[in-house]
Amino acid sequence: MNGLRQGSFRLFRLAGINVYLHWSWFLIALIEINARQRAYSSPVWNVFEYLALFAIVTTHEFGHALACRQVGGNANQIVLWPLGGVAYVDPPMRPGATLWSIAAGPLVNVALLPILSALAWFSRSQGWDQTMRDFDVFIQAVWWTNVVLLAFNMLPIYPLDGGQILRSLLWFGLGRARSLLVAVIVGFVGMAGMIAFAVWVHSVWFGILAAFILLNCWTGLRQAQALLRIAKLPRREGFSCPSCRASPPIGNYWICAQCRQPFDTFQTQGSCPHCGARFGVARCLDCGRLNPIDAWAGPVLAHPIV
Repeated sequence: MNGLRQGSFRLFRLAGINVYLHWSWFLIALIEINARQRAYSSPVWNVFEYLALFAIVTTHEFGHALACRQVGGNANQIVLWPLGGVAYVDPPMRPGATLWSIAAGPLVNVALLPILSALAWFSRSQGWDQTMRDFDVFIQAVWWTNVVLLAFNMLPIYPLDGGQILRSLLWFGLGRARSLLVAVIVGFVGMAGMIAFAVWVHSVWFGILAAFILLNCWTGLRQAQALLRIAKLPRREGFSCPSCRASPPIGNYWICAQCRQPFDTFQTQGSCPHCGARFGVARCLDCGRLNPIDAWAGPVLAHPIV
């Protein structure tokens, strides 16, 4: 997903969160707007409908970002692209914090449902389906867009929100690595089903979505395997990560930024034994956070739950 930032430009900044738009959005917008021309008497309404779709997507992604911040995580970037949006969230490595950061996105769609339902009901009750047909079609289309986005996102397929919610719930009992492994396996099954559906309905879009899911499941599988390997390493007593409380493994697992040689930063107190370079921070191999080496002293979780 990090590659999405390439080819994107900033639209606006709100609440400290930068919203970017990928260039391919315009290409797909042109295709989709032309495909819906028969629904309205003027193509202007097609433009409004497509903009409404991404307004809902943007609001959904802000739900993720603001919830992540609420639990003490980092979130300052959203990228919109033809398949929807991506909120770059980095919640604390706790299942509850991760669950809230992910679940807040679909909850935005849930909150929009009664508002859009009331608008759709009011339109029909006022007879706008006869007197203001374009507006009524627009309201109905936005209502369905919100419902479809909610339903699709809640599919338990990693990395969709439903798959990540499944992973967060499993995390409570299985631990971080094993929960990710199970979610990824379910994601692979879902991806296979999506490919079959794409072939059945001759849909290029579902094929692209299946490829997107495959790429992310493969990345998730490698991450889960790495976490399982790291969890089996012997741990150094007397140190613990300020973010996740895991103690660091014993061994040359840190790379010097100057000479590119591996060394054990906790054994040498942040000094590279090869070139003498000193480092005041250390990255946790369990949660990936950077923290000052001096802050690593404290209560130790010698063997993190994986």
